Amino acid sequence: MKILIIEDEYRLSNSIRDYLERDGYLCEQAFTFNEGRMKAGSYDYDCVLLDLMLPGGDGLDILRAIRKKENPAGVIIISAKDSLDDRLKGLEIGADDYIGKPFALPELQMRIYALIRRKEFKANNILKVGSVMVNLLEKTVEVNGENVELTRSEYELLLFFLSNRDRVLSKLAIAEHLSGEMADMMDSFDFIYSHIKNLKAKLAKAGLRDCIHTVYGTGYRWKE
Repeated sequence: MKILIIEDEYRLSNSIRDYLERDGYLCEQAFTFNEGRMKAGSYDYDCVLLDLMLPGGDGLDILRAIRKKENPAGVIIISAKDSLDDRLKGLEIGADDYIGKPFALPELQMRIYALIRRKEFKANNILKVGSVMVNLLEKTVEVNGENVELTRSEYELLLFFLSNRDRVLSKLAIAEHLSGEMADMMDSFDFIYSHIKNLKAKLAKAGLRDCIHTVYGTGYRWKE
């Protein structure tokens, strides 16, 4: 899962990044209004953590831009501006949640998890697609009742396919999901082939074959 942290306090931003990355999230950071608006408008994220008071502008304008584009990313406002009016304004524009500073990092992590679970997986802790069952809280995978050990990248790739099943995913979309904005600087996407090959092999060993189909010249599609 990919998170964008738009927060001008470097120490807090880095603390959030380090904590969430230990839990397996891919985190990117923006420290100014312009940088945050550019990244939120250029890349796909599962969740955006948005400070309201930013150098160069108001975080609520970034929220407006996200919702104007009908961007489905979840947005959690993190701000010291904790008045009722600010909370209501953010929720009215389209924020999904609001947490006031200071806050405990475990609480923020659980709010992110709950938000993504509601938006992507219909509020379930268990995702079941065909013979695949994923425990989202424990981050475990079973195929036909057999546990399948996946790396972090393989797990994220599997979730990406399952949440976009029957849709063709381009190589660039997969690269951005796994590596974030670094995908723009890559000369090739060979690492995608490696992750897909390894994921397919592990699923096949558990009895699930031919679930990831290559759409030549376009990308890949999950179809069990």
